[in-house]
Amino acid sequence: MTRNLYLGADLAPVLAATSPQALVAAVTAVYANVQETDFHERAEALADEIAETDPHLVGVQEAVLWRSQTPAGPGSATHVEYDFLQILLDELSARGKHYAAVASITVGSDFEAPRSTPAGLQDIRLTDRDVLLARTDLPAREFSVANAQSARFQNSVSICRPALGCPPNPPIQLRRGWVAADATVHGRTTRVVSTHLEPLAPAVQEAQAGELLAGPLKTMLPAVLLGDLNSAAGGVGATPGTNTRSYAQLLAAGFTDAWTVTRPRNLGFTCCQDADLRNPTSELSQRIDYVLYRGKIKALASHRVGEARADRTPSGLWPSDHAGVSSVLQLH
Repeated sequence: MTRNLYLGADLAPVLAATSPQALVAAVTAVYANVQETDFHERAEALADEIAETDPHLVGVQEAVLWRSQTPAGPGSATHVEYDFLQILLDELSARGKHYAAVASITVGSDFEAPRSTPAGLQDIRLTDRDVLLARTDLPAREFSVANAQSARFQNSVSICRPALGCPPNPPIQLRRGWVAADATVHGRTTRVVSTHLEPLAPAVQEAQAGELLAGPLKTMLPAVLLGDLNSAAGGVGATPGTNTRSYAQLLAAGFTDAWTVTRPRNLGFTCCQDADLRNPTSELSQRIDYVLYRGKIKALASHRVGEARADRTPSGLWPSDHAGVSSVLQLH
C-alpha cells in the first residue's frame, strides 16, 4: 500500500509570506488548520484502511512531526504536539495489527517559525518524514525484511524569502528522498522503494525520478515502487506541479502500473481533497499515487482506500487529501 497521510494544511501561505508579520499570520492560520484536521481522528480511519487490507508493506508519505516551543525564542522546539507516525502505529496496535518502521528519512525542511496565541508567540516546528512500514507478526519463513536503506535526493528546490531570513541566511532546501528494503515472501525477494517526489519544480522532480532509477531501483531483484509521485497519469487532471514526465519516465524504464493492469477502465483518481478536508463531495481529479513494479511480478488486484464518502470520519473529515492505493502482487 502507498498512503500519503497529509500533513494537515497547505503550506503555500507560509512560503509566500513577504514580511515577518505576514509569516506569523500564515503560520497561525496553517497550524489552526492542522488542529482542525485532527490527525488523532483521521488516524482511526487510516488505521482501519490498513487493518482491512493487511498489506505486508506500507509506503507512508507526510508522516510528519509537529513540535512547539513556548514562548517563542532561541533554540529548537522539542515539545511534541503531533507525531503522525506514532499515532498511526498506536491505532494499528489497538486493532491488533503489528507494524514497525523499517526505514525512515527526514525530508522537506525541518522548519520552525512563530505563530500567535492568546498568551503570546509560540514557535511551531514541522519535520516531514517518509517511512516504510512492515508487518512484524509473521514468521520469518513467510515474510522478512532486510537491507533497509534511505537517502535524500541530490536534486532539490531552494526557497529564499526575506520573511524566512534569506538573505542573509542561506535558502531553505526542500530536500526529498526515498526509503527502501528487500522484502522476502515465502523465499522470493523483491526490492521495495517508497518515495514522495517534488511538486514545486518539474525539472527537479524528473531528475529525482532519474536518481531512483540510478540508485535503489538499479537492482537485479524484482522491484516495486510505491509513492506519491506528483506526476499525473497520462496528464489527466494535471496541475502545473503534476504535469511532468516522471510517471512516463518510470514506465519507459520497464515499470508496470498495477492500477492500469488490474483496473484498466477506472481512472482511479487519488488527489486531492480540500485543505480543510471537509468538502462534502470528493474533489479527487488526478492519479498521482502509485504501485509500480518491474521483473517477475504479476499484479492480481488493486483498489483505492479513503476515496469514498463512507470513508470519512464521524465529524466529516476525509482521512487525507489523497486516496491511498493498495495492490496485491504475486512474486514468481
